[in-house]
Amino acid sequence: MQTLGISDSTPRSESRLKSLFWPSIQSGSDVDYLAVQGFWVCTIVGAVSFLFLAIFARHPITALLVFLLFHLGGVGVREHDAFAAAGVLVYYVGDFLVSMIFLVLNSPGIAVVRVIVIALLFSNLRATWIAGNWKPDSEEAALPPRLGDTLADKFADRWPAWLWPKIKIPYYIYSAGFIFLSMVGTAHALIMRALR
Repeated sequence: MQTLGISDSTPRSESRLKSLFWPSIQSGSDVDYLAVQGFWVCTIVGAVSFLFLAIFARHPITALLVFLLFHLGGVGVREHDAFAAAGVLVYYVGDFLVSMIFLVLNSPGIAVVRVIVIALLFSNLRATWIAGNWKPDSEEAALPPRLGDTLADKFADRWPAWLWPKIKIPYYIYSAGFIFLSMVGTAHALIMRALR
């Protein structure tokens, strides 16, 4: 496959750490790499949130809704949608700010992890924004073909390309509504706590 030029082993123009936290794009291969990276970051954040909410907090419905927000947001990030990247970032930052007092008082180490996740989600937004505006007219600008050899390839390459056109508008409505209802619920809880 490397002979055909469709190998995954294309040399990266920057280190993995730099591409995670401050990505830059110099070729179509970089655009594709950052989109896949953003998909996996959102999906992993959603899966970890699902586990914590379902198992430890015992809120399985909320866990499923949060997982859908992040995973489908990751599908949007994979398809270079800035709204999806912004939506998952806004929700996570809002959730972080609301829970900051609890985390700092009870478990400051978790706050550090959450700040790192916020940095990753911000990086997704930045990479999606850059990818959306990057269209130089050169041979290097062509995106590499999406592979489907392994299950991970199918999940990160084929699934988003098939799903996103079908759920784009419903996801916009869902994410905006979910974020709005989360803010309203948080405001209600804070007002009720203040009135006690």
